[in-house]
Amino acid sequence: MSIPSTRKKEVRPIHPGEMLREDFLPDYRLTVSGLAEALGVSRQTANELLRERRSVSPQMALRLSRLFGNSPEFWLNAQQAVDLWDAGQEVGPEVKRIKPLTVA
Repeated sequence: MSIPSTRKKEVRPIHPGEMLREDFLPDYRLTVSGLAEALGVSRQTANELLRERRSVSPQMALRLSRLFGNSPEFWLNAQQAVDLWDAGQEVGPEVKRIKPLTVA
C-alpha cells in the first residue's frame, strides 16, 4: 500500500541537464568537451544531455556521481521526477478516469 499524493505539481521539475548546465559546469569550470572527456563519453552525448534532449541513464548516473562526488540516486531521482511529470502531462486525463480499487 502507498499513500496517495494529493498535491499536483504545477511546474515541470528541473531536468538534470539544466542542473549540469547551470550549476555544475560553471562551478567546476567545465566546458561541454571537458565534461565529455571527464565522463568518458562523446561530446555529442554530453551536449544532448545538457540540452535536455537525452535522459540520465543508470550508467550516466554512475559516471556523474563519480565525477561530482554525489550519489547515482541524486541523478536518477531528478530524471525520474521529470519523466513522471512528462508522463502525467501526456496521459493524465486518461489516468484520472481509472477508478481506484478498494480492499474488500
